Amino acid sequence: MFCREHVERIVKECFTTYGGSCLDTPVFERKDILAGKYGEDAKLIFDLKDQGGEELALRYDHTVPLARYLAMNGAITTQHKLWQVGKVYRRDNPVMSKGRMREFSQADFDISGVWDPMLPDAELISLLCTILTRLEVGDFTVKVNHRKLLDGIFEVCGVPSDKIRTISSAVDKLDKLPWADVKKEMTEEKGLDPVVADKIGEYVKHKGGPELLELLKADSALLANASAKLGIDEMELLFKYLDAYKVMNKISFDMSLARGLDYYTGIIYEAITEASAPPGFEAANAFASSSTIATSSAQTHAPTPPKKKSKKPAAEGEEEEVDESQVGVGSIAAGGRYDNLVGLFTSAAAAEGKKAPQLPCVGVSIGMDRIFAIVWPKWVERGMRSKETMAYVMAAGDGLIAERIRLVQELREAGIKSDYLFKKKPKLPAQFASGERDEAPFAIILGGDELKEGLVTVKEQKWEFVNGEKRKIQSSDQGTKVKRAELIDWLKNTTAFKEWHNGKLIDV
Repeated sequence: MFCREHVERIVKECFTTYGGSCLDTPVFERKDILAGKYGEDAKLIFDLKDQGGEELALRYDHTVPLARYLAMNGAITTQHKLWQVGKVYRRDNPVMSKGRMREFSQADFDISGVWDPMLPDAELISLLCTILTRLEVGDFTVKVNHRKLLDGIFEVCGVPSDKIRTISSAVDKLDKLPWADVKKEMTEEKGLDPVVADKIGEYVKHKGGPELLELLKADSALLANASAKLGIDEMELLFKYLDAYKVMNKISFDMSLARGLDYYTGIIYEAITEASAPPGFEAANAFASSSTIATSSAQTHAPTPPKKKSKKPAAEGEEEEVDESQVGVGSIAAGGRYDNLVGLFTSAAAAEGKKAPQLPCVGVSIGMDRIFAIVWPKWVERGMRSKETMAYVMAAGDGLIAERIRLVQELREAGIKSDYLFKKKPKLPAQFASGERDEAPFAIILGGDELKEGLVTVKEQKWEFVNGEKRKIQSSDQGTKVKRAELIDWLKNTTAFKEWHNGKLIDV
């Protein structure tokens, strides 16, 4: 939990640094509020009824509750930045080791209102890069695409308008499945003409950076499509701003990124790390060797996924067992622009014939549990702390319980997190053992004679790794005599106090 709180603290600090205000919404909503917003993922919504029989459901994300909140306020909260951190719920197959759960935490930052094009979108991608860098999740990539560009591509390729969303959902699986499987889903399961599917494949195989825009701008069929042209123009503007934010080195323009949720209308993005993909798939490549697409020379084929372990068939009414070895953490953050979602609610509430207010929005959602699944092993490996206790107050000899209490309270009031052993006359070894369990860097020892002279003894404690095990460094140092009246300033001026907090390395 200390590690989880460390992750949450950094996220919230970044949210406030970028000018956000905190919002809290209920964990349940009316079922009709959530219905029809998530496409094929709607099956993951937890349905429930209250004691009066009202149709309710646990929230699937923070975005739809936010849109409902904005609509209830008349969609007049223009040009606002709002953030939420809280639990969301999905009736999915849990894989705990991969941060995939039915109840999990998400942190959202959303910008509402009419702004100049792509400025809030670039702001959110910059925020995301800042957070992931500070959390030290390792190398990460933010994949970006544009729904209008994708819709234009589908139109140019000949996808019927009533199939665009469902085909988009299939394309979004290209980071997990080879092209042959995705094409099979589009043609055999969703009834798309194989010729149309192959045309789509020629587009969605591309990924890169600003140079990919030049390739798209040379495609006369795309530029003739109004939706695709708008998407290309906005992506060009986005890259210009991301360059100013100095994050272009983290960006991949990935045309296979589709984001399955129905409410996205513009820019879409998701962040992945090396740990995000399932075994057998290289990051940023999901085209299998059986693909009929003529891939570019710069693109390699993804290796064939290893065969899944045999598992027992699910009994009637039970869900199929998940093979954890084949499940990646997935994207650790995602988001995009949803300009029409608030309008859906205001339109439903408006009087007949009356124009309902619209409120464009763009947001990002960070999967806190997925990030924790990546950060925690590193936290353990690097010997990070499990508490913030900085000073452990001890006494030699008579116990000096009142003196220990007074000193602990003085330290706490001065902002130095401190503790002591709840015994009147504890032995010194027992007090040291208790302080060592808290990994407190300072042992403050009180003695009757020293107190009469106005002194205390401070012994700095350090830890190291020996054969992969964290151990306290044994020292013959008897500590430093410090004037009792100057103790607080002395502690705050030490290197250990300045650097050793909120999970800093034990081995300082």
